[in-house]
Amino acid sequence: QVQLTESGGGLAQAGDSLRLSCALSTRVSSYAMGWFRQAPGRERELVASITARDSTEYADSVKGRFTVSRDSAENTMYLQMTSLKPEDTAVYYCALRLSPFDIYKYYGQGTQVTVSS
Repeated sequence: QVQLTESGGGLAQAGDSLRLSCALSTRVSSYAMGWFRQAPGRERELVASITARDSTEYADSVKGRFTVSRDSAENTMYLQMTSLKPEDTAVYYCALRLSPFDIYKYYGQGTQVTVSS
């Protein structure tokens, strides 16, 4: 079974940038990969996704500030976060969706991002 491992989280100040990475344990043929986040007391939300054809989508709250990308050769997905805001504070998870008829089934353990004002 494929495993996903996030890295790159940490502490930041408002306006700073961070880059998250998501490494897959094995090469898989997937429909899409995504970045979710969950803040305390809130539901998990999808903030960015990228398909196998490199089509991307973003939540309105991060559009223009976050950029999702992937490196197939390295089996890794990235989330470049700029102009960070305190409301971006959350645990960030990467996830895998194997087909367009499926949901995101595979998740990493998450990495904490904390943004102070």
